[in-house]
Amino acid sequence: MTDKTHVSSTSTSHKVTAMALLVTIGIVFGDIGTSPLYVMKAIMGVNDVVDAGYVIGAVSCIIWTLTLQTTIKYVVIALRADNKGEGGILALYSLIKDMRHRWLYVLAAIGASALIADGVITPAMTVTSAIEGIRDIDPGAPVVPIVLLIITLIFVVQQFGTKAIGRLFGPFMLLWFLMLGVLGTIHLGDNWGILKAFNPWWAVRLLIDYPGWFLILGAVFLCTTGAEALYSDLGHCGRRNITYSWGFVKLMLILNYLGQGAWIIANGCSLEAGVNPFYSVMPRWFLPIGIVMSTGAAIIASQALLSGSFTIFSEAMGLDFWPRQRIKYPSTLKGQLYVPAVNWFLFVGCLVTVLLFRSSSHMEAAYGLAITVTMLMTTVLLAFYLHRHGVASWIVGVFATVFILIEGAFFVANMAKFVHGGWFTVLIAGLVCGVMLVWRRSRMIRNRYIEYVGIKDYLTVISDIKADREIPKYASNVVYVSKSDRSDEVEMKLMYSIIHKQPKRADHYWILHVDYTDAPDTLEYECRVLIPDTLYSVNLRIGFRIQPQVSAYFRQVVEDMVAEGKVDLISSYPSLRSHKIAGDFKFVIIHRLFSPSSQCKPLEAMMMNLYGVIRRMGISDESALGLDTSSLTVENVPLIINNQSGRRIKKM
Repeated sequence: MTDKTHVSSTSTSHKVTAMALLVTIGIVFGDIGTSPLYVMKAIMGVNDVVDAGYVIGAVSCIIWTLTLQTTIKYVVIALRADNKGEGGILALYSLIKDMRHRWLYVLAAIGASALIADGVITPAMTVTSAIEGIRDIDPGAPVVPIVLLIITLIFVVQQFGTKAIGRLFGPFMLLWFLMLGVLGTIHLGDNWGILKAFNPWWAVRLLIDYPGWFLILGAVFLCTTGAEALYSDLGHCGRRNITYSWGFVKLMLILNYLGQGAWIIANGCSLEAGVNPFYSVMPRWFLPIGIVMSTGAAIIASQALLSGSFTIFSEAMGLDFWPRQRIKYPSTLKGQLYVPAVNWFLFVGCLVTVLLFRSSSHMEAAYGLAITVTMLMTTVLLAFYLHRHGVASWIVGVFATVFILIEGAFFVANMAKFVHGGWFTVLIAGLVCGVMLVWRRSRMIRNRYIEYVGIKDYLTVISDIKADREIPKYASNVVYVSKSDRSDEVEMKLMYSIIHKQPKRADHYWILHVDYTDAPDTLEYECRVLIPDTLYSVNLRIGFRIQPQVSAYFRQVVEDMVAEGKVDLISSYPSLRSHKIAGDFKFVIIHRLFSPSSQCKPLEAMMMNLYGVIRRMGISDESALGLDTSSLTVENVPLIINNQSGRRIKKM
């Protein structure tokens, strides 16, 4: 007999309304929307001698990068690859992870870790670029201390959520983008020749005629670094809202880049050291307002990236890429969560970034390299996704070839920054990726050597234990947490615990399994009665973005069973039963600890030892599952891996 009940459901549709578009502008485009703060400054800093052709070509590169990379790849194609309305590289991986190509998890881990590295440096980069505008008013202003203070405040307030101020993000970012468009438009007349930038031939000429094309591309790439974050925010706003609002955002960005380019040409195509054309196009009286607006936009962009980083780690835990961490929900806003360990890790990373590089010009060298890796990984996974969904092979081939070539060129260009700062983001991404791959691989090894037995072979003995009054009663209800994916099997050690390790007599036995699904918001259960009024199997299906609260969900399952008359929870003790007092529940978790006596391959032994170290980074299984620890027993058992033939002792 099978019962299925949906505990909750989440709508994945997002209506297009004026308010929804405003919210989308406030949430999704913070990273890519603050790129005008530093992109033209970075491009102009590549070559010492430039002319009008160089500036037009640079703006042309920006326009066509935003068109090909952001519009076509992400807005038109990637946003359609959604997992029940959720986006991002891990959500994309979850759609194809059951394909024959099991190695795809490596690409997902590399891409996700590179995105985390981008989340470390982006707040430092955007806030520093914004605050440096103060030097146009006061050249001696203490930029670094102000940046450190703002970054500290950003990370401290994460634990309280952004419900109160989040409503201001949309209107503020709308004003920000309007400011970008207006400032750019009023400077188009400085040199109308800048409009030639819409012709892609000027971008080609720039890369052919001017030395250091790879350095130029490395600077140009900064204009599209927020495209991956745009895809990750799909679940917050929906595809149509992002698509429609991107048209407005892209127009404002291009107008600003055109205005900056026209101003540079009109001023002789030369910039003094430390001059940022973004602030130079502002009237002197408007400069303080512009700095405040830039700082606010940088803070909102940082907030969006932090929320995205929390989501990535939450997804990684659900997909078994990362040890379980404590997750909090500071507000009722959809998708908003807070992971304390991740927050403070990123905070330290941002502080180190600011103190190490000290200026946005130096940070530009570290910026962009990691995100090109994420984009390459997303392209490969998207190609597999398109192939799986019946897209013609030649179309998939063209898509993969075009974007691998584009992103490969950007990757080569950004690799030129490696020794000047790119190593920093590669180091962060490498550390995170190493943990992900070791954790994933170790869990696969560990699961391979867990022995399972059929439940039906033990039904009689469990019934006899329940009826044996000579065995002291362990609890009225014993709940075992099982790792088995099959409802007809359990771990051998679980049955050993019931039968051999202090035989456990109880009125009811519950085998509880938690199945983390590929869908983000699944929350449902399945219950099977194995022995009437004695043994039950419960399978909770929880989406990878749902915080497990197993005690609460299990209580709801039991209430349903009682209401349906399938279990009697009143205590069997006469004194308690006469007062209709319910029996107690005791949870049992079995921990498997890698045994030094294992005889396995050196690589497997190293992986399992590293697994033991990494496991300390996370919280315990009982905390991760949200179990009531006041009625919990943890039994440690050895996990012995023997895949080598050992000698057998001989009788003398």
